[in-house]
Amino acid sequence: MGLDLSLFMADWERLCRFPVEDRIEALHDTTWPPELDDGHLRYERAGGWQWPPVPGVAWCAEYDFFSTTGAYRPHAHAGEAWDDLRLLVDPSVREAVDTFLGNLIWDADPADDPALTGGGGFFPPVTDRWRPHFLLVCPPETVAVKAAAWKRVEPHLEALREPFAAECAGWAGRPDTFEAFTALLREWGDVTTEAAARRGWGLVGLP
Repeated sequence: MGLDLSLFMADWERLCRFPVEDRIEALHDTTWPPELDDGHLRYERAGGWQWPPVPGVAWCAEYDFFSTTGAYRPHAHAGEAWDDLRLLVDPSVREAVDTFLGNLIWDADPADDPALTGGGGFFPPVTDRWRPHFLLVCPPETVAVKAAAWKRVEPHLEALREPFAAECAGWAGRPDTFEAFTALLREWGDVTTEAAARRGWGLVGLP
């Protein structure tokens, strides 16, 4: 899991105007235009949504996680933790968390991992499974479902504490603490809420 995660919120209509083979580059070029010098920072990495440095370009933004250093590993560990503890969680809460985390940082069926399946044709097909083109693809309708699921999940986060302690605490390859685990889930809740409820945009995660 030596990958970083670059998470984008994007106006899906605008992104769809680019040819399929140009969409990944369009996201990168909008948030870090090629005309900037190699040594020029896009922005201060202060956490939260980072908007493009070029005035007037406002159809996408990149999210800088407060609770990670940009690596994908913490997200993978949190997804694996949920896989470990989910059967100990009340079914109604489990269903909501499954809906929320599915294809964000957890896959109910690993064969559905967007890094392996190609994302349903929205991006170019993945030709090398060891160098995936993307880590997640959530169109606006999917993000809206996740934002609604988060509203059901958030009030019940404390109910995950005992299952986490039983199945994940102290294990290598899992979040260090329950607080770290829920902090990351809360950030994903903020991300889906911003993208769906406030803008109606989709999410794309690139390595």
